[in-house]
Amino acid sequence: MKNRKLLPFLKWPGGKRWLTSKYCDCFPKQYNQYYEPFLGGGAIFFFLQPTHATLSDVNEKLIVLYKVIRDNCSELAKSMRMHQKSHCKEYYYKTRCAYFDDPVQSASQFLYLNRMCYNGMYRVNKAGQFNVPIGTKQNCIYDIDQFTAYSALLKGVELEVADFSVIVNRARESDLVFIDPPYTIALNQNSFIKYNDRLFTWDDQDRLLKALCTARDRGAYVMGTNANYDMLKTMYLAHGFHVKVVERFSVISSKADKRKRQEELLITSYPVDNINVPEVS
Repeated sequence: MKNRKLLPFLKWPGGKRWLTSKYCDCFPKQYNQYYEPFLGGGAIFFFLQPTHATLSDVNEKLIVLYKVIRDNCSELAKSMRMHQKSHCKEYYYKTRCAYFDDPVQSASQFLYLNRMCYNGMYRVNKAGQFNVPIGTKQNCIYDIDQFTAYSALLKGVELEVADFSVIVNRARESDLVFIDPPYTIALNQNSFIKYNDRLFTWDDQDRLLKALCTARDRGAYVMGTNANYDMLKTMYLAHGFHVKVVERFSVISSKADKRKRQEELLITSYPVDNINVPEVS
């Protein structure tokens, strides 16, 4: 039985909890294997709770965290309690610049920083070092009694560090692929490519589309989100995908009164007629 009270344990930029709450009827009712090649906070995985799943990301430290919470949640909980006991400004910055070979210590560092940094951001410098300043939160173990439930949900799930193409290319007939590539929607159309090339290049967008077309042609269900950018919209429509423009509130600002409605593209390989959003043509 699915545990609908179990929410993602990470706060992640561009997370998709809004999609599960507003547009949950867009997902196929039945599918075989589930593939999610841009894992991040895993909101869609936690919502669907599929029986068979492959989750991946290019962020190795992120995947280490998922593996540790799956395979060694008790040791992770113990390490997180130590972080909680020691937390202060000096300790945060000391932990931020530390390096750990041990998977449990690396995972607890990642989770501690994610929860105690400013606004749950994830940002690294050119050397790949996490550099987000400390935030205002004071509790990094608020869900520690749920670690065993996270572990149980992840049992049997394949977790990999991989380029999205490797994972998408595995999808076969009646499998479900959910894609949520890195992008920003807070800039105007003219600045989209320049900014997003720091996150996910235009060549990557083109590679992704080609991989999704091939997966769809093998009979896989494809669903995903992307920036509401005219060239992306045109690309997906030209290749036979169904596209809707959907809304969400931006959660980037730390002040609620500055959070505005933002638009994103909802892209599927199958028609979605059971939500009150017109399809783009």
